[in-house]
Amino acid sequence: MIKVTAIGGYSEVGKNMTLVEIDKDKFIFDAGLYLPPLVELEETTQQFGERKLRQIGALPDDEVLGKVREKIKAIFVTHAHLDHVGALPYIAHHYKCPIIATPYTIAILKKLCKDQHTKLKNRLIPLPPNASLSIKGYKIDFINITHSTLQTVVIALHTPEGVICYANDFKLDNSPVLGKKPNWDKLKEIAAKGVKCLIVESLYAAEERKTPSERIARDLLEDVLLTVNNEGSGIVVTTFSSHLARLKSIVQIAKKLDRQIMFVGRSLHKYVSAATELKLINFQKDIELHTYREEVNRALKKVQKNKQDWLVVCTGHQGEPNSVLDRIAKDMLPLKLSKDDHLIFSSKIIPSPINQANRKQLEKRFKERGVRIFTDVHVSGHAGREDLRDFIKLLQPETIIPAHGDMQKLSSLAELAIELGYQLGKDVFLLQDQQHVWIKSVSYTHLTLPTKA
Repeated sequence: MIKVTAIGGYSEVGKNMTLVEIDKDKFIFDAGLYLPPLVELEETTQQFGERKLRQIGALPDDEVLGKVREKIKAIFVTHAHLDHVGALPYIAHHYKCPIIATPYTIAILKKLCKDQHTKLKNRLIPLPPNASLSIKGYKIDFINITHSTLQTVVIALHTPEGVICYANDFKLDNSPVLGKKPNWDKLKEIAAKGVKCLIVESLYAAEERKTPSERIARDLLEDVLLTVNNEGSGIVVTTFSSHLARLKSIVQIAKKLDRQIMFVGRSLHKYVSAATELKLINFQKDIELHTYREEVNRALKKVQKNKQDWLVVCTGHQGEPNSVLDRIAKDMLPLKLSKDDHLIFSSKIIPSPINQANRKQLEKRFKERGVRIFTDVHVSGHAGREDLRDFIKLLQPETIIPAHGDMQKLSSLAELAIELGYQLGKDVFLLQDQQHVWIKSVSYTHLTLPTKA
């Protein structure tokens, strides 16, 4: 009998963590941070560790597992985003089991631990996309899927009762700018074997669209950078530091403009250097990459003297306090953006009140100086409703558990499942954090009923 427990990411967007139990064998999928309270914490200079992060609700509440944590057989991680891997430097010591992730995700995890002066005692097992392994008698498939960072996978756990498929996060992009397209053959293969349960993201299940390919974002960037008059102007682009395909496009377009390219910010250094070390990208030779404060000051002084010769990529697209862009806006760095300089947000605001307030203030400061601002030069890394429809129809899971969202988002995916013939409470289940469902080998199930959202 299979039991699925929602630990985190079922009552909010972030801190994704799910427990799957097959009889006495127990596995964890993802262990992420909840980022909004961290943004507020970053405004202070105090140090923070596990205790502080639990107090502010940034960590999944895995303490409810108690001694079960010592019985977990393995922790599987889908990809390198903080809301899926970022909790491990703080909580992994509670688990006496290996952590299994793609090589790039493990490289980022090591850098996160280094930042926190933490060393994991867990064995780290790198498993490339489209590879398999056997652990504790169970076969695990890491199935390549597209997303907004490299080496993202759908995880298939083969059990005697069928496959548990964990898909959190992904999009269906057959023309990726970087990396391979989804492994359709493997997805069809596990569908043929029988998917017992699909645990699937619901972030944009309400948006009746197919998410465009990343090549569309590249075209949008080209449209802004190559067809808008920027002669003699400074250009600053800000985007997700982990979005290496987007960064690759920015570098290629900047070279067409015959501009020197500078990347500035700690998180950019983290993701770019990890990918370079693994030989997943080769554009680092075309850029300057600066991290530490004194180094950043010297580099930006150089840009300020000849802004028209440079394209700067920096952190701060959400308006995060103390990010490079925030410090530029507050005149804390040598680079001064002024009238007719260009500021391009190749990103979308993550919809939380703190992010929205920070971005509003950031843009206000630049607008007062006459800076030309281009927003939403971006396409999402998450599946829209029609992608999710196709994904469910392809896998034909026996049961569905919506994940990665508040109740409104989870309900949107449940509504889609009902359109496809599933029944709420019978073979599609809405969980909130700390709730669970038993998935039996027959159609009857017992569900811990969710509280009102």
